[in-house]
Amino acid sequence: MLKQIALKIDVDTYRGTREGVPRLVEALQRHQAQASFFFTLGADHTGRSIKHVFRSGFISKARRISAFQHHGFKTSLYGTLLPAPNIGEKCADILRAVRDAGFEVGIQANDRFCWQNKVTGKGEKWTQREMDKAVARFTEIFDSAPKSYAAAGWQTNRFGLRHNQHLGFAYSSDTRGTHPYLPTWDAEIIACPQLPTTLPTLDELIGRDGVTMENVAQNLLAMTHEPCATGHVFTLRAELEGGLWLPIFEELLKGWQAQGYELVSLNQYLQGFKVAELPRHEVKFRAVEGSIGTQATQA
Repeated sequence: MLKQIALKIDVDTYRGTREGVPRLVEALQRHQAQASFFFTLGADHTGRSIKHVFRSGFISKARRISAFQHHGFKTSLYGTLLPAPNIGEKCADILRAVRDAGFEVGIQANDRFCWQNKVTGKGEKWTQREMDKAVARFTEIFDSAPKSYAAAGWQTNRFGLRHNQHLGFAYSSDTRGTHPYLPTWDAEIIACPQLPTTLPTLDELIGRDGVTMENVAQNLLAMTHEPCATGHVFTLRAELEGGLWLPIFEELLKGWQAQGYELVSLNQYLQGFKVAELPRHEVKFRAVEGSIGTQATQA
Protein backbone atom coordinates (compact mmCIF):
# COMPACT_ATOMS: atom_id res chain seq x y z
CA MET A 1 0.00 0.00 0.00
CA LEU A 2 1.53 3.32 -1.13
CA LYS A 3 0.01 5.88 1.24
CA GLN A 4 1.28 8.97 -0.52
CA ILE A 5 -0.27 11.99 -2.18
CA ALA A 6 2.00 13.68 -4.71
CA LEU A 7 1.34 17.41 -5.01
CA LYS A 8 1.60 18.78 -8.55
CA ILE A 9 1.59 22.58 -8.72
CA ASP A 10 0.84 24.14 -12.12
CA VAL A 11 2.10 27.71 -12.43
CA ASP A 12 0.21 29.29 -15.31
CA THR A 13 0.60 33.06 -15.08
CA TYR A 14 2.93 35.92 -14.22
CA ARG A 15 0.81 36.83 -11.20
CA GLY A 16 0.67 33.22 -10.05
CA THR A 17 4.46 32.99 -10.28
CA ARG A 18 5.14 36.29 -8.57
CA GLU A 19 2.53 36.07 -5.79
CA GLY A 20 1.17 32.53 -5.55
CA VAL A 21 4.41 30.56 -5.70
CA PRO A 22 6.09 32.17 -2.64
CA ARG A 23 2.89 31.71 -0.62
CA LEU A 24 2.72 28.03 -1.54
CA VAL A 25 6.38 27.49 -0.67
CA GLU A 26 5.78 28.99 2.77
CA ALA A 27 2.64 26.89 3.31
CA LEU A 28 4.38 23.68 2.30
CA GLN A 29 7.29 24.43 4.60
CA ARG A 30 4.91 25.12 7.50
CA HIS A 31 3.37 21.70 7.04
CA GLN A 32 6.64 19.93 6.19
CA ALA A 33 5.22 18.79 2.86
CA GLN A 34 6.94 18.26 -0.46
CA ALA A 35 5.59 19.12 -3.94
CA SER A 36 6.58 19.55 -7.59
CA PHE A 37 6.30 22.95 -9.28
CA PHE A 38 5.75 23.04 -13.06
CA PHE A 39 6.42 26.46 -14.56
CA THR A 40 5.25 28.38 -17.60
CA LEU A 41 8.46 30.03 -18.77
CA GLY A 42 7.50 32.28 -21.70
CA ALA A 43 4.90 34.99 -22.27
CA ASP A 44 1.71 35.18 -20.23
CA HIS A 45 -1.09 35.44 -22.81
CA THR A 46 -3.93 34.76 -20.36
CA GLY A 47 -5.96 37.68 -21.72
CA ARG A 48 -6.45 35.82 -24.98
CA SER A 49 -8.76 33.38 -23.21
CA ILE A 50 -11.53 35.90 -23.86
CA LYS A 51 -11.67 34.34 -27.33
CA HIS A 52 -13.26 31.28 -25.75
CA VAL A 53 -16.07 33.12 -24.01
CA PHE A 54 -18.64 31.32 -26.18
CA ARG A 55 -17.07 27.90 -25.73
CA SER A 56 -19.45 25.49 -24.05
CA GLY A 57 -19.12 25.68 -20.28
CA PHE A 58 -16.66 28.58 -20.25
CA ILE A 59 -18.94 31.21 -18.73
CA SER A 60 -20.56 28.87 -16.21
CA LYS A 61 -17.21 27.66 -14.90
CA ALA A 62 -15.82 31.20 -14.75
CA ARG A 63 -18.80 32.16 -12.61
CA ARG A 64 -18.56 29.08 -10.40
CA ILE A 65 -14.97 29.76 -9.36
CA SER A 66 -15.02 33.60 -9.64
CA ALA A 67 -12.18 33.43 -12.17
CA PHE A 68 -11.69 37.20 -12.41
CA GLN A 69 -10.99 37.43 -8.68
CA HIS A 70 -8.18 34.91 -8.99
CA HIS A 71 -6.50 36.34 -12.07
CA GLY A 72 -7.02 40.05 -11.43
CA PHE A 73 -7.57 42.90 -13.87
CA LYS A 74 -4.09 43.04 -15.41
CA THR A 75 -3.78 39.30 -16.00
CA SER A 76 -7.12 39.33 -17.82
CA LEU A 77 -5.65 41.81 -20.32
CA TYR A 78 -2.19 40.29 -20.87
CA GLY A 79 -1.62 39.54 -24.53
CA THR A 80 -4.50 41.76 -25.66
CA LEU A 81 -4.72 45.32 -24.32
CA LEU A 82 -1.58 44.91 -22.18
CA PRO A 83 1.78 43.48 -23.27
CA ALA A 84 2.34 39.87 -22.24
CA PRO A 85 5.04 39.72 -19.53
CA ASN A 86 7.74 37.10 -20.04
CA ILE A 87 7.59 34.96 -16.91
CA GLY A 88 11.00 33.33 -17.27
CA GLU A 89 12.74 36.66 -17.71
CA LYS A 90 10.93 38.57 -14.96
CA CYS A 91 10.64 35.83 -12.34
CA ALA A 92 13.89 33.87 -12.66
CA ASP A 93 14.89 34.63 -9.06
CA ILE A 94 11.55 33.33 -7.75
CA LEU A 95 11.89 30.14 -9.79
CA ARG A 96 15.41 29.47 -8.51
CA ALA A 97 14.25 30.18 -4.95
CA VAL A 98 11.75 27.30 -5.24
CA ARG A 99 14.54 24.92 -6.20
CA ASP A 100 16.83 26.31 -3.48
CA ALA A 101 14.07 25.70 -0.92
CA GLY A 102 14.30 22.00 -1.77
CA PHE A 103 11.32 21.54 -4.06
CA GLU A 104 11.27 19.73 -7.39
CA VAL A 105 10.96 22.02 -10.41
CA GLY A 106 9.87 21.14 -13.94
CA ILE A 107 8.24 22.48 -17.09
CA GLN A 108 4.60 23.13 -17.85
CA ALA A 109 4.94 25.14 -21.08
CA ASN A 110 6.68 27.91 -22.94
CA ASP A 111 3.41 29.73 -23.70
CA ARG A 112 0.64 28.02 -21.71
CA PHE A 113 -2.25 29.62 -23.59
CA CYS A 114 -0.76 28.74 -26.97
CA TRP A 115 0.00 25.14 -26.00
CA GLN A 116 -3.28 24.43 -24.26
CA ASN A 117 -5.40 25.74 -27.10
CA LYS A 118 -3.42 24.58 -30.14
CA VAL A 119 -1.40 21.44 -29.43
CA THR A 120 -4.07 18.86 -30.24
CA GLY A 121 -4.23 20.13 -33.82
CA LYS A 122 -0.51 20.64 -34.40
CA GLY A 123 2.17 18.46 -35.95
CA GLU A 124 5.57 17.21 -34.93
CA LYS A 125 7.70 20.27 -35.77
CA TRP A 126 5.44 22.75 -33.98
CA THR A 127 5.15 20.51 -30.91
CA GLN A 128 8.87 19.90 -30.60
CA ARG A 129 9.65 23.57 -31.16
CA GLU A 130 7.35 24.67 -28.32
CA MET A 131 8.75 22.07 -25.94
CA ASP A 132 12.34 22.86 -26.89
CA LYS A 133 11.78 26.57 -26.20
CA ALA A 134 10.68 25.71 -22.66
CA VAL A 135 13.62 23.34 -22.17
CA ALA A 136 16.09 26.01 -23.34
CA ARG A 137 14.63 28.65 -21.02
CA PHE A 138 14.58 26.22 -18.06
CA THR A 139 18.21 25.29 -18.69
CA GLU A 140 19.17 28.96 -18.89
CA ILE A 141 17.43 29.77 -15.58
CA PHE A 142 18.51 26.73 -13.56
CA ASP A 143 21.82 25.94 -15.28
CA SER A 144 20.67 22.34 -15.69
CA ALA A 145 18.29 20.49 -17.96
CA PRO A 146 14.74 19.69 -16.78
CA LYS A 147 13.91 16.15 -15.71
CA SER A 148 10.12 16.35 -15.68
CA TYR A 149 7.24 17.78 -17.68
CA ALA A 150 3.51 18.34 -17.13
CA ALA A 151 1.56 19.47 -20.19
CA ALA A 152 -0.61 22.54 -19.64
CA GLY A 153 -4.30 21.75 -19.22
CA TRP A 154 -3.66 18.02 -19.75
CA GLN A 155 -3.41 18.77 -23.47
CA THR A 156 -0.89 16.93 -25.61
CA ASN A 157 -0.51 14.89 -28.79
CA ARG A 158 1.42 11.91 -30.11
CA PHE A 159 4.49 14.04 -30.80
CA GLY A 160 4.50 15.61 -27.35
CA LEU A 161 4.44 12.22 -25.64
CA ARG A 162 7.14 10.97 -27.98
CA HIS A 163 9.31 14.04 -27.33
CA ASN A 164 9.08 13.41 -23.57
CA GLN A 165 11.00 10.22 -24.27
CA HIS A 166 13.49 11.86 -26.64
CA LEU A 167 14.27 14.58 -24.09
CA GLY A 168 15.06 11.96 -21.47
CA PHE A 169 12.50 13.05 -18.89
CA ALA A 170 12.28 10.77 -15.85
CA TYR A 171 8.50 11.07 -16.11
CA SER A 172 5.75 13.33 -17.37
CA SER A 173 2.33 14.17 -15.95
CA ASP A 174 0.27 15.08 -19.00
CA THR A 175 -2.88 13.07 -18.35
CA ARG A 176 -5.75 12.24 -15.99
CA GLY A 177 -6.07 8.69 -14.73
CA THR A 178 -5.95 6.28 -11.81
CA HIS A 179 -2.34 5.08 -11.47
CA PRO A 180 1.14 5.37 -13.07
CA TYR A 181 1.58 3.75 -16.47
CA LEU A 182 3.54 3.71 -19.71
CA PRO A 183 1.50 5.51 -22.38
CA THR A 184 0.72 4.22 -25.84
CA TRP A 185 -0.73 6.12 -28.80
CA ASP A 186 -2.26 3.98 -31.53
CA ALA A 187 -0.24 1.09 -30.06
CA GLU A 188 3.05 3.04 -30.20
CA ILE A 189 4.76 2.58 -26.82
CA ILE A 190 6.23 5.71 -25.24
CA ALA A 191 9.07 4.86 -22.83
CA CYS A 192 8.44 7.77 -20.48
CA PRO A 193 6.25 7.02 -17.45
CA GLN A 194 3.03 8.96 -17.00
CA LEU A 195 2.07 10.00 -13.48
CA PRO A 196 -1.54 11.04 -14.10
CA THR A 197 -3.62 13.36 -11.94
CA THR A 198 -5.92 11.02 -10.04
CA LEU A 199 -8.01 13.41 -7.93
CA PRO A 200 -10.37 16.16 -9.08
CA THR A 201 -9.14 19.74 -8.78
CA LEU A 202 -10.83 22.26 -6.51
CA ASP A 203 -12.16 24.29 -9.44
CA GLU A 204 -13.81 21.14 -10.83
CA LEU A 205 -15.65 20.56 -7.56
CA ILE A 206 -16.67 24.00 -6.31
CA GLY A 207 -20.15 25.08 -7.42
CA ARG A 208 -21.31 21.59 -8.36
CA ASP A 209 -23.50 19.13 -6.46
CA GLY A 210 -23.71 21.33 -3.37
CA VAL A 211 -19.94 21.76 -3.05
CA THR A 212 -18.88 25.21 -1.83
CA MET A 213 -15.64 26.86 -0.80
CA GLU A 214 -16.63 26.09 2.79
CA ASN A 215 -17.03 22.33 2.32
CA VAL A 216 -14.84 21.47 -0.67
CA ALA A 217 -11.89 20.34 1.47
CA GLN A 218 -14.11 17.92 3.40
CA ASN A 219 -15.53 16.57 0.12
CA LEU A 220 -12.05 15.92 -1.24
CA LEU A 221 -10.83 14.42 2.04
CA ALA A 222 -13.77 12.03 1.90
CA MET A 223 -12.43 10.75 -1.43
CA THR A 224 -9.07 9.88 0.13
CA HIS A 225 -10.40 8.47 3.41
CA GLU A 226 -9.96 4.94 2.11
CA PRO A 227 -6.38 4.62 0.81
CA CYS A 228 -5.66 3.65 -2.78
CA ALA A 229 -3.04 0.96 -3.40
CA THR A 230 -1.12 3.22 -5.81
CA GLY A 231 -1.52 6.53 -3.96
CA HIS A 232 -2.75 9.75 -5.53
CA VAL A 233 -1.63 12.77 -7.55
CA PHE A 234 -3.39 16.05 -6.76
CA THR A 235 -3.02 19.03 -9.09
CA LEU A 236 -3.33 22.57 -7.77
CA ARG A 237 -2.68 25.96 -9.34
CA ALA A 238 -0.49 28.75 -8.04
CA GLU A 239 -3.15 31.27 -9.08
CA LEU A 240 -5.89 29.57 -7.04
CA GLU A 241 -4.47 27.66 -4.08
CA GLY A 242 -1.61 30.16 -3.88
CA GLY A 243 -4.17 32.98 -3.70
CA LEU A 244 -7.71 33.12 -2.37
CA TRP A 245 -7.90 29.36 -1.87
CA LEU A 246 -4.74 29.06 0.24
CA PRO A 247 -6.75 28.39 3.45
CA ILE A 248 -8.54 25.52 1.66
CA PHE A 249 -5.21 24.06 0.56
CA GLU A 250 -3.83 24.24 4.08
CA GLU A 251 -6.97 22.49 5.35
CA LEU A 252 -6.27 19.72 2.84
CA LEU A 253 -2.64 19.43 3.90
CA LYS A 254 -3.64 19.02 7.55
CA GLY A 255 -6.46 16.64 6.65
CA TRP A 256 -4.27 14.38 4.50
CA GLN A 257 -1.57 14.23 7.15
CA ALA A 258 -4.23 13.34 9.73
CA GLN A 259 -5.33 10.52 7.40
CA GLY A 260 -1.75 9.21 7.49
CA TYR A 261 -0.60 10.30 4.04
CA GLU A 262 2.94 11.36 3.22
CA LEU A 263 2.85 14.48 1.01
CA VAL A 264 5.54 14.10 -1.62
CA SER A 265 6.88 15.40 -4.92
CA LEU A 266 6.10 13.50 -8.10
CA ASN A 267 9.71 12.32 -8.31
CA GLN A 268 9.44 10.87 -4.79
CA TYR A 269 6.13 9.28 -5.76
CA LEU A 270 7.74 7.65 -8.81
CA GLN A 271 10.29 5.90 -6.58
CA GLY A 272 7.51 3.69 -5.24
CA PHE A 273 7.15 1.98 -8.64
CA LYS A 274 9.33 -0.15 -10.90
CA VAL A 275 9.15 1.57 -14.29
CA ALA A 276 9.78 -1.64 -16.22
CA GLU A 277 6.73 -3.22 -14.56
CA LEU A 278 4.29 -0.37 -15.16
CA PRO A 279 1.20 -1.35 -17.18
CA ARG A 280 0.66 0.10 -20.64
CA HIS A 281 -2.39 2.20 -21.34
CA GLU A 282 -3.59 4.02 -24.43
CA VAL A 283 -4.06 7.79 -24.12
CA LYS A 284 -7.53 8.98 -25.13
CA PHE A 285 -9.27 12.36 -24.97
CA ARG A 286 -12.33 12.45 -22.75
CA ALA A 287 -14.51 14.99 -20.99
CA VAL A 288 -13.72 15.47 -17.30
CA GLU A 289 -16.64 16.34 -15.03
CA GLY A 290 -16.47 19.96 -13.90
CA SER A 291 -14.00 20.96 -16.60
CA ILE A 292 -14.27 22.39 -20.11
CA GLY A 293 -13.69 20.40 -23.28
CA THR A 294 -11.67 17.18 -23.25
CA GLN A 295 -8.39 16.17 -21.65
CA ALA A 296 -5.76 13.51 -22.28
CA THR A 297 -6.83 10.55 -20.16
CA GLN A 298 -5.52 7.10 -19.26
CA ALA A 299 -7.78 4.70 -21.15
